[in-house]
Amino acid sequence: MSTASPSLQRRLKPRHLNMIAIGGSIGTGLFVASGATVATAGPGGALAAYALIGLMVYFLMTSLGEMAAYQPVSGSFSIYGSRFVEDGFGFALGWNYWYNWAVTIAAELVAAQLVMGFWFPEVPGLLWSALFLGLMFLLNAVSVRGFGESEFWFALIKVVAILGMMAFGLWLLVSGSGGPEASVSNLWSHGGFLPNGWSGLFAVLAIIMFSFGGLELVGITAAEADQPRSVIPKAINQVVWRILIFYVGALTILLSLHPWDELVRSIGAGGDDYAGSPFVQTFALLGSDTAAHLLNFVVLTAALSVYNSGVYCTSRMLYGLAEQGDAPRALLRTNRRGVPLLGIAVSSAVTLLCVVVNYLLPQNALELLMSLVVASLVIAWALISLTHLKFRAAQRQAGRTSHFPAFWSPFANWLCLAFVGMILVLMLRIPGIAVSVYAIPVWLAFLFLCYRLRRG
Repeated sequence: MSTASPSLQRRLKPRHLNMIAIGGSIGTGLFVASGATVATAGPGGALAAYALIGLMVYFLMTSLGEMAAYQPVSGSFSIYGSRFVEDGFGFALGWNYWYNWAVTIAAELVAAQLVMGFWFPEVPGLLWSALFLGLMFLLNAVSVRGFGESEFWFALIKVVAILGMMAFGLWLLVSGSGGPEASVSNLWSHGGFLPNGWSGLFAVLAIIMFSFGGLELVGITAAEADQPRSVIPKAINQVVWRILIFYVGALTILLSLHPWDELVRSIGAGGDDYAGSPFVQTFALLGSDTAAHLLNFVVLTAALSVYNSGVYCTSRMLYGLAEQGDAPRALLRTNRRGVPLLGIAVSSAVTLLCVVVNYLLPQNALELLMSLVVASLVIAWALISLTHLKFRAAQRQAGRTSHFPAFWSPFANWLCLAFVGMILVLMLRIPGIAVSVYAIPVWLAFLFLCYRLRRG
């Protein structure tokens, strides 16, 4: 059996994969939701929580990377679940992950329209969502190379902006140009390193999971990547460094520039409103309007980048599910450039429905969407870890070895599963998110029923 779908085309070059891997972890979870994270956990709690989840993500990504390098297929871990566990397992894993991204990209559109409100507060947000939805549809419909090029430049803007912001912030701290309040002591003053104790740190872990959702995209690109067996391991190995640099490093500098409690009050991050980036507000409070506007543009780019990736991911997941007989065969149709247009259209329709929900419930939509994403992401991480355990067992039984073995497996797999269990317990204590935990067994039962109806 071929390891790649014949109608998809391997047009994603190494530079595309590397930048997709780098940019995949930089979205509104960092630029926007980090405000709520700091408000709840304080500076020390936020930094420790990002580092902890970053470690778990690295374990997960090396597990996925080992499977993707061994079998670079469309549908990625959905197909691995079917091959190494059983068909129903792969069905649930694939449709759950499709749902995860369908909701994620809707949340990114909501975030994008909130960002546009920084410049155009009088323009209806629904107009911006419709505009961006159409633009990203066209970029993905052109060809997989169109997706790769657009994501390359989106990611490059984010990377350059964060490195530039970090350099500028360090200069403000070292030179004293940041004003009398700019000091590293802001990390432990104004209430302490952990102003809300360990409970504050644990309370934000579920929120931060949203920030790291999407790194799995590297595995999805395997079927359309040029030289996947050499490029994917290199991209995976970058994960831990970009987490330390872009999350822990950037937030350390950001929270040193201004007292965190004043920053929280300026963006309203302690309430239900996610409209406001701590990155933008920090430089606005320092009196740097130019930097604030530039960073707002970067936040917009980050949202569109994640949305762009989501359109790609959902269409390829549908393609992989159809290839296995778990979705309508019509989703296998591609145009002459190898793009599954129907899959893009179906996923975009679901996204549009979520945007309409946001229009009807503007005060709570983003928080609700994020909670649903975290719930489905918890399922995805757990099932990927279980799949890798079965994959390793099959490899040992066949006497095969991997040229890209997962880091510290199988202990890392069990750590990830224990961590996911802890996240579920913590989610039960968060108002507005707890309901998504209770929905998990209902959702899994629904997927199982759909599988039985599909397969007879």
